[in-house]
Amino acid sequence: MATTSRSVHRFGGSWTSKKLEVISRYLSAYTTALKNTSFRKGYIDAFAGTGYRAARNGKDEDDRDQLALPGLAEAEPQQLLDGSARLALRTDPRFDKYIFIESKTQRCKQLELLKQEFPDFAGDIDVRQGDANDVIQALCRADWSKHRAVLFLDPYGMQVEWVTIEAIAATRAIDLWILFPLGIGVNRLLTRSGDIPESWRQRLDLLLGSTDWYDAFYDVQVTTDLFGNEREKVIKATTGKIGDYFLDRLRAVFPAVAPRPGVLRNSTNCPLYLLCFAVGSESKAGQRIALSIANHILKGVG
Repeated sequence: MATTSRSVHRFGGSWTSKKLEVISRYLSAYTTALKNTSFRKGYIDAFAGTGYRAARNGKDEDDRDQLALPGLAEAEPQQLLDGSARLALRTDPRFDKYIFIESKTQRCKQLELLKQEFPDFAGDIDVRQGDANDVIQALCRADWSKHRAVLFLDPYGMQVEWVTIEAIAATRAIDLWILFPLGIGVNRLLTRSGDIPESWRQRLDLLLGSTDWYDAFYDVQVTTDLFGNEREKVIKATTGKIGDYFLDRLRAVFPAVAPRPGVLRNSTNCPLYLLCFAVGSESKAGQRIALSIANHILKGVG
């Protein structure tokens, strides 16, 4: 195996490490469960980055420079560690195919170097440059009857569109792990007053695939004072209610969804993301196995 100056890594103990530990454990269990089947197994990483992640002062940080709405990212306290792409390549039993998606040219060049570091996998590594939504939707239009995959949607912010999630679910062949931007995105767009700029509304519509989120997230109560004057009080949904809404959206399109997602928090214990899992298989037996594995791994995350 080729080595580079980036070959020494140290894991931190932050939420970034937690999410990657969950993904790594699931990938190993997944390929083990399917190793004696006829399906070709794939791993798809929609925001693959460079294959590495960075850390500073022992704490991990994800790159926020592609956040869909600038200013809504919170910096986590940013050493080169294995990212999800490299962890997938280390999975044993191995996958038959690895698809790494990135929008930035320089990052794609870094991902191409994985073929040198993992020469036995070079022919099975497919690096695709482009918008994750477009690339994934195109992949999902293929014939999936003889293929199965795990797809990791780990966006930098709110780039994932609901139509992409629907396309993934429609394959009935892809298990999805997705980071839902609970506190880092959605909660920050939901103003306390309920007055939301149109551009923010449009972003939430694309992310959630519906316009009924406003009624779900806001309760407008009208009260009358002693003088007969009506007053409106706007009550904003809790992060728990926002998370439940997204899980219901997933249940509407996937055969099965893990009931308790992992809650990933920053150093001040604020919830940043929900790590959600959805099963692609229509097989009841397949669903039970996948959910059992995912639920076990998710215990204690958050």
